[in-house]
Amino acid sequence: MSGKAFIDSNIFIYAYNNQDPRKQIAAFDLIRENTIDGTGVVSYQVVHEFFHFALVKAASKVRSDDAQVLLEEVFRALQMVPSSFSLISDAIRIHQRHHLSWYDSLIVAASQQAGCDILYTEDLQHGQQFGTVRVQNPFL
Repeated sequence: MSGKAFIDSNIFIYAYNNQDPRKQIAAFDLIRENTIDGTGVVSYQVVHEFFHFALVKAASKVRSDDAQVLLEEVFRALQMVPSSFSLISDAIRIHQRHHLSWYDSLIVAASQQAGCDILYTEDLQHGQQFGTVRVQNPFL
């Protein structure tokens, strides 16, 4: 067990969005815990998806200077899986084998490449296993 945990974009979105206070607190605590102990992992896809929500789609959009602070203080503290040929190749195989959406396949591939034990998301089935990566829905 590596102890690494991949955090999907929906967790960051809930931490920012106050429409569901229970999920917001759970998401914030999860991010804080995995940031402090150095076990948190994201991919560039997660960062892109979060900022697309925060800057474009959110009812209460993040200001550009606040987005810079989030980038520096939150995302910089997390391990980052870069986009690569091998990531896309792995995602193609995962997509074919498990019939996941393309973006979920990229998330699973990134969590595997980072050597994570846990993939925190509500987009996949809780307890589902992808090799050594186990899906955990932190809101259950």
